Amino acid sequence: MVDERRTLLQTERQPQLAALIGIVALVLLGGTLAARNRLEDRTGIERARQSTSNEDFMTDRERVQELVTENGGRMKQAEIVDSVEWSKAKVSRLLADLESEDEITKLRLGRENLICLRGQEPPASQSPDGSGSE
Repeated sequence: MVDERRTLLQTERQPQLAALIGIVALVLLGGTLAARNRLEDRTGIERARQSTSNEDFMTDRERVQELVTENGGRMKQAEIVDSVEWSKAKVSRLLADLESEDEITKLRLGRENLICLRGQEPPASQSPDGSGSE
């Protein structure tokens, strides 16, 4: 009779023990995932701050010039508009200012403009005497 009671008590406690172990495991897993997510968020924010810190100190002109330089010295105006968060009008005014200061050259290609840094113009756009297309 005593053995039956022990067996009965042991079988009654096993499901409770299994449930308790499962709950503890879930709490530990949840805590680990939450800590990892917080750490990733912090490092992601720091990376975003570092990447935008250089852009924060650049003027719009410098940003456009760097963008064109990164693309081999030539870039379509529409691609510049897509790459920055400015309106078409702002990009157009900025490029007109850069062109008037001889920083860039604007070449008309059908309905698009090809923006070139000085000295990066395609050979076909230059006149035979090398003076350029203007």
